[in-house]
Amino acid sequence: MADKAAISVRQLTKCFGNFTALEDITFSVEQGRICGFIGPNGAGKTTTLRILATLMQPDAGEINILGYNLLNIADAKLIRYRIGFMPDSFGLYPDMTASEYLEFFAAAYRIELQQRQRVVDEILEIIDLSDKRDVLVCELSRGMQQRLSLGRCLVHSPDILLLDEPASGLDPRARIELMELLRELREMGKTILISSHILAELHLLCDDIVLIDHGAVRYHGSIDEARQIFHGRHNCIRLRCHSDDPMVDPAELIGRVDWVERVAKQKNGDLLVWVDVARKPHDLAQICLEKELRLEKLLEDEPHLGDIFMHFISDRADSSSKDVRE
Repeated sequence: MADKAAISVRQLTKCFGNFTALEDITFSVEQGRICGFIGPNGAGKTTTLRILATLMQPDAGEINILGYNLLNIADAKLIRYRIGFMPDSFGLYPDMTASEYLEFFAAAYRIELQQRQRVVDEILEIIDLSDKRDVLVCELSRGMQQRLSLGRCLVHSPDILLLDEPASGLDPRARIELMELLRELREMGKTILISSHILAELHLLCDDIVLIDHGAVRYHGSIDEARQIFHGRHNCIRLRCHSDDPMVDPAELIGRVDWVERVAKQKNGDLLVWVDVARKPHDLAQICLEKELRLEKLLEDEPHLGDIFMHFISDRADSSSKDVRE
């Protein structure tokens, strides 16, 4: 992976006073892939992205982007023309039209005047806003504004996109449209590092993930590899059952079983049950029989990114609770 890495981070550390925001984090992102950058609030995601965007200096570590040393001032200036950064709070100028907004940033990147109109037309086509070119930014929907903000990151044709919560505040339709756009950009050869809390969508979008918590990397690799690690310790079983006694909660009864790790209620009435890897669906069927629960559905279920996230975060919490220093 290192030879094909568009982004390579080694032992990155950043402190704010006595608070360590990042501690020796190491990861890489291959060229032409989408990498999800996930973690709880305060984990250090935005700090990392701002450092990669050359907006903040690290205290220690090595960062290589497309062969450039980020810690070298001359290289850092060149890197800015190879990356597009979309912060979590995007800056829009409400009194500009969509095309004027893109033209402004094309000028900021010193794109020659005679080329700007072509560049703006191409970007509007990519973000599907060609028919909104003369509409004021303040009159665009939030989803359109978000796509326009992403378009701003594309005017200088960067190789790498750093996206901090690009789907924040969007309705389901706008999120789907944004995810489709990101897939198209990957097909165009862009390398994308995306931070988001919407794990279900990242699960379908990303090739790889970097999971960060308390300023440290807990997992770095493909989603398939993470699933295999998860399966190495847990099985996920989906079932639906009920009791003739309305006072009995099946989830609570099943959750008391020693080899059951966790039970999650689903909106459709199903229960997702994480069990020891040695346990199989028939073991849960036996529990239902013993607890006089009527079984309607029972099958093994594939873990989603949210399950994997909780697995690695829980592992950290379990190990930390045993450390008397914390």
